[in-house]
Amino acid sequence: MGINELYPPQEEAIKANVLEGKNLLLSVPTAAGKTLIAMICAIKHVLEKRGKVLYLLPLKALANEKYEEFKILEKIGIKVTISTGDFDNIEPFLVNYDIIIATNEKADSIIRHRPSWIDRISLVIADEIHLLGDSSRGPTLETLLTSLRILNPECQIIGLSATIRNADEIAEWLKAVLVTSNWRPVPLKEGVFFKDNIIFKDGSIVKINEIYDDPIISLTIDSIRSGGQVLIFTGSRASAVSLAKKLSEPVRKFLKVDEEKKLLELSSEILKIGERNRVSEILSKLVSYGVAFHHAGLTYEHRRIIERAFRSSLIKCICATPTLAAGVNLPARRVIIYDYKRYEPGVGSVNISVMEEKQMAGRAGRPKYDKEGEAILLAKSERERDFLFEEYILAEPERIWSRLGNSSSLRSHVLAVIATKLANYEEELFDFFSRTLFAFQYGLHSFKRRILEVLKMLIKENLVEERKGKLMATRFGRRVSELYIDPLSAIIIRNHLKNFNSNTNALDYLILICNTPDMLGLPVKKKDIPMLTKFIQSYSIPFEIPYEDTPEYISFLEKIKVALMLNDWIEEVHEDKIIEKFDVGPGDIYSFIENAKWLIYSSYELAKLFNYNEVIDPLMKLYIRIENGVKEELIPLVTLKGIGRVRARALYTAGFKTIEDLKKASPSLLMKIPHIGPETVKLIKEQVSKL
Repeated sequence: MGINELYPPQEEAIKANVLEGKNLLLSVPTAAGKTLIAMICAIKHVLEKRGKVLYLLPLKALANEKYEEFKILEKIGIKVTISTGDFDNIEPFLVNYDIIIATNEKADSIIRHRPSWIDRISLVIADEIHLLGDSSRGPTLETLLTSLRILNPECQIIGLSATIRNADEIAEWLKAVLVTSNWRPVPLKEGVFFKDNIIFKDGSIVKINEIYDDPIISLTIDSIRSGGQVLIFTGSRASAVSLAKKLSEPVRKFLKVDEEKKLLELSSEILKIGERNRVSEILSKLVSYGVAFHHAGLTYEHRRIIERAFRSSLIKCICATPTLAAGVNLPARRVIIYDYKRYEPGVGSVNISVMEEKQMAGRAGRPKYDKEGEAILLAKSERERDFLFEEYILAEPERIWSRLGNSSSLRSHVLAVIATKLANYEEELFDFFSRTLFAFQYGLHSFKRRILEVLKMLIKENLVEERKGKLMATRFGRRVSELYIDPLSAIIIRNHLKNFNSNTNALDYLILICNTPDMLGLPVKKKDIPMLTKFIQSYSIPFEIPYEDTPEYISFLEKIKVALMLNDWIEEVHEDKIIEKFDVGPGDIYSFIENAKWLIYSSYELAKLFNYNEVIDPLMKLYIRIENGVKEELIPLVTLKGIGRVRARALYTAGFKTIEDLKKASPSLLMKIPHIGPETVKLIKEQVSKL
């Protein structure tokens, strides 16, 4: 690997006997060498102990990044793989791999299926472990670690994190040695920009001499002029796009000729991915100027292109929402935190947490390229400057608190513990949850009542049964746990599917899955109200509609908006029209599609379980339609590899409506159809000849 000496935190980790099997919590800044310690320990477990390693990450993007890093170990005969997808598939091939890199949710779903190789796990690495305090992702990580520690008591646990305030408490819960440090390979200078000056935490002041009226342009160009790159964090997607537009012309002037050429190629590549739409067109143009925006509304492919171009120094500046700070490792010489406020639905404008600000600031400084990194907040007045210093620059991150106590988390996890037979009696259920971080921080007594309430609901709804004090998951309960959906979602689906039949409209199924806790809503804006109201008044909705002017009614509208968006998708409405009509990005559309696919698949599985035979075939057809974004008539065509909704519609319009039609068609005739080239024709012919 070309490593001659260790960083100070890495030395401390070795001295803490991590190579002798001691549990470790390594709480150090970004780029301080956490991954190398994890990698050395993984090598030791595989080669010496013949064990299996499970590497946990919160996001698919991070898992993909880590997989690319760990693939180097294949050179010494260690088999590495990644698992992030289908929650109802234990992926039998995983038994053959030494290191499995997985998202927390995927690993949790695998445990619910209890494959034989679970007992062979000798090392668990939990990356970004500070997300235990995240309300949406924390409970899964917490119960997953609890389960693994019960299933494999001798298993070594390594937790990796950015610097956290109560790291000692998390380490104590894990029974781990704590190694914490503020050391960074590239020193970080944090400061506030006010009146042409950056005032840094160490007392130094740097004057920015750029001629621009706008401070964001001045700070950006000042860094780019000296060969640096800039990351700008904003509070909203709209702000990220508008800032990127504002910076495009000033940044463009600093591009070299060869860079301009490469960026034009990149710009063209962006337009070739997926359906061309207003978002990809704006992004394409900005990229040609050396600037980009980055947020969850972009497709995965577009985000990866931007990240690669930034790492290779082609793109000089990215304007991003904070999702980038929690995602992939993308350092820059200067990080500018443009907004420290964020809008939260139902609450309004709120200040971001110190932890979030530190996550963003931690991206400053590129190892091997920069002598130091700069993280800068912007102030408009002396009062705001003092506020930013006190509340962010000089402040410590918040403590991490368990979020397992909320009922939606408990529903799934109580059922999973019973379904996987980690608890067969009430006392064993309490014993399991007594080992969680929640019980460690708050005590089990504050937890018992909530657990009993959830258990009572699960028994009442026939997900769990109790015989002579013994708790057992029913067939329904086991299947729901394996499907990895909220038990409440399963109950809603079960109760409504029994009233559906072979004539039920596809939109009714979409409304059903959208009205489960597992499907998020889309924010309803003023312009949406007429469309949604008209729909509710004219369509026979298979749900009880809440009273108007209540939070429940707004939530209901948000879910209906998603159902209508998905309906447009399967009716082949062009992506750009969906983006305009529902005020979403292409990435949002695909995120909702993935979620809808999973809920339709789960509905299909539950329909089979309860013998709701009339809806089984319609659900499978709807699954294919959602996956491909097509009307029912195109289903035969989109089952062919390489034939998406655009090509399928072109074939259908040209008269090739079935597989038989394609078998009879001559290659020369097929090549006359729009979007159908020689390679596609070859692919079609190879497939239809086997059918």
